Amino acid sequence: MKPSQFAKGFQARPDTTSSEKRTALDRLNAIDGLVANEPKAPAIAGRPIPAVVPSRLQDAEIPDPDNESAAYRAWRLEHGYRPGQVIELALKTIKPSPFNPRHFYVKSSIAELAVNLAKQGQQQAIHVIPDYDNPGTYFVSDGGRRVRALKEANKESVKSIVIDLPVGIQSYKLGYDLNVQRDSQTVFDNAVVWRRFLDERHFQSQKELAEHLGLDESTVAVALSIAKLPETVMQEMVARPDRFGSNMAYQVGRYHTARGADATLRLINRILSDDLSTRQVADIVKGRATAQESAKPAGRQRYAQRLEIKLGGVSVGDLKSYGDDRLELRLKGLTREKRDDILRQIEKMLK
Repeated sequence: MKPSQFAKGFQARPDTTSSEKRTALDRLNAIDGLVANEPKAPAIAGRPIPAVVPSRLQDAEIPDPDNESAAYRAWRLEHGYRPGQVIELALKTIKPSPFNPRHFYVKSSIAELAVNLAKQGQQQAIHVIPDYDNPGTYFVSDGGRRVRALKEANKESVKSIVIDLPVGIQSYKLGYDLNVQRDSQTVFDNAVVWRRFLDERHFQSQKELAEHLGLDESTVAVALSIAKLPETVMQEMVARPDRFGSNMAYQVGRYHTARGADATLRLINRILSDDLSTRQVADIVKGRATAQESAKPAGRQRYAQRLEIKLGGVSVGDLKSYGDDRLELRLKGLTREKRDDILRQIEKMLK
């Protein structure tokens, strides 16, 4: 593995075998299991949350200190930290990793999680890696959604486990494996991040990238073709992973190459509204359904974009845009007070 694959200040350890990487993944899952049995730390009130506030953890098997990196051991001894221990970190000290496997975060999903965290509290600790070049700050290794949701919920701290891992391709692979296990890694995340890896020369070819991830080269090739789509187009598909897997997204990418962004957005809306299959979309791309595509009810205009609106995690309507100058807001199931409040805010905004 090339030194350029790691953030400045991190020393790569010897290459690990697949079984060792699997062990690292299992170790993180085991740590999460320990967290579930951890007694809650007393709340800290009346003073700012320091960078590190240790909490108690039941005695249990923890990673072997003999396998620690020198940088992690120095940090751990300085802060009196025990591997696997859950601590409270100030949210302002947490930052995204440049090797985060996730690129897209759906705003509505983050908002729903923020509501849940505000009501239930944080149930699962995130995993972070110290930024040894900037003491007191940490890279997120696992838990980016929770960090964003906690910030949206106006929280000041986050329960964290500090792990020993270099920030680089190795930390990307670990986060990628965790997301795949949870079925939360999307082809759109892969498309953007893998394209950046190749552009930044972390890998010399898509074949080398595929070998490192243990994937078929064709899988990587499809994702890289999807990466040619504008992010605005990908954003429309990210929220519906049930409808836009790699095959469907690939066909949408082909359509975009031939027709451009505006027509592609209309196609995405049609895929959702008419429940088109991948084969039907492939026929449209090949031109076998051109007449059917252009046929529309007289006087009816297709919307270009649609935003679902939720209150308290419940869908109450949507906001649609048509052409360059038309918006349509449709809400139902509101209380009279909420309806009147929304009307006042719209009137105030339009004055």
